[in-house]
Amino acid sequence: MQGESKHRGTIQGLLDIAGIKINGKQPYDIQVHNDDVYARILGGGTLGLGEAYMDGWWSCQQLDAFFSRVLEANLSTSITTLKDKLRLLQAHLTNRQTHNRAREVAIKHYDIGNDLYEKMLDKRMIYTCGYWQDAENLDQAQEHKLELVCRKLKLEPGMKVLDIGCGWGGAAQYMAEKYDVEVTGVSISKEQIALAKDKIECPNVTFELIDYREISGKYDRIYSLGMFEHVGFKNYETFFEVVEKSLNDQGLFLLHTIGHRQTINKVDPWISQYIFPNSILPSAELIGKHSAPLFNLEDWHNFGHDYVKTLWAWWRNLEANWDQIPNYDERFQRMWHYYLMSCTATFQSSRNHLWQIVFSKGILDQPYSAIRSATQAI
Repeated sequence: MQGESKHRGTIQGLLDIAGIKINGKQPYDIQVHNDDVYARILGGGTLGLGEAYMDGWWSCQQLDAFFSRVLEANLSTSITTLKDKLRLLQAHLTNRQTHNRAREVAIKHYDIGNDLYEKMLDKRMIYTCGYWQDAENLDQAQEHKLELVCRKLKLEPGMKVLDIGCGWGGAAQYMAEKYDVEVTGVSISKEQIALAKDKIECPNVTFELIDYREISGKYDRIYSLGMFEHVGFKNYETFFEVVEKSLNDQGLFLLHTIGHRQTINKVDPWISQYIFPNSILPSAELIGKHSAPLFNLEDWHNFGHDYVKTLWAWWRNLEANWDQIPNYDERFQRMWHYYLMSCTATFQSSRNHLWQIVFSKGILDQPYSAIRSATQAI
């Protein structure tokens, strides 16, 4: 009991920095249901914290508010375990996103069940940040995002377009049907490609189950929505080389990615273990370093706070439809809630951003003009 009390005191001392109380009355305070949680957190760091939540050892009324306070107080670095140090060393010394390892994130995340994503996402199943300017709901926000991408790419009928990391094909279908372009979508997710081929009957759209390093052919426009987070900093040079090789001289490339405000070489251990294995967020520094030798930077647009609304919309969809996806138990539900709300906090605190970056090869016939509206006439 004495050790337990000491552990609780240590955790409360850290939480005091963020203004959080154990069993307090504020919506961001934590409620402890198992006193072993304190030792588990001290021994396991952020991984132990997340696993204890999944097991129901603690709860919080507003989990996103809790994490926002934790991040703003920099508490996530206050407890560093030996395993954390080894993970950091491993990330620095090894390539966690090799060709052979790349499919792990698809197996553990994107392939876990299309029924989950069908209930969580919008009608087009777009699993990236929506654009909420002039949007009233998730369907509109995702359509506005797709329209924004199309306008930034300046699509014209007959163009050949490449979608790197095409998800369930909603973006490719939108562009082909509205802009009369020919779209090739590639992904390493078997479930995504299978559903895309099954549900999308559009003669101008094709899907391929391949890694980005296997891409061939030439395209007038290339875009990637929410895939770059899985490339890894040791492969950025290769990624941009593949895009450069595949893009025609007058072409444009749009990169839509979450970005971290600082250059890092690891991801949170819990996120890596349960949500996005082998993934890491890029920084502006590293994107610039690896793109500059091959491309001209034409536009850089940050709308990270739109991810707060998007993540909340996804969670509300799941809450409303959870009884329709019985293959997932209560522990999984708590894991998914933890994932969505902890990510929400990273955008609320401006720790993470959402970037849409437009590149050219620097030999455009006309100067590039930046676009910010998805609804106003051009």
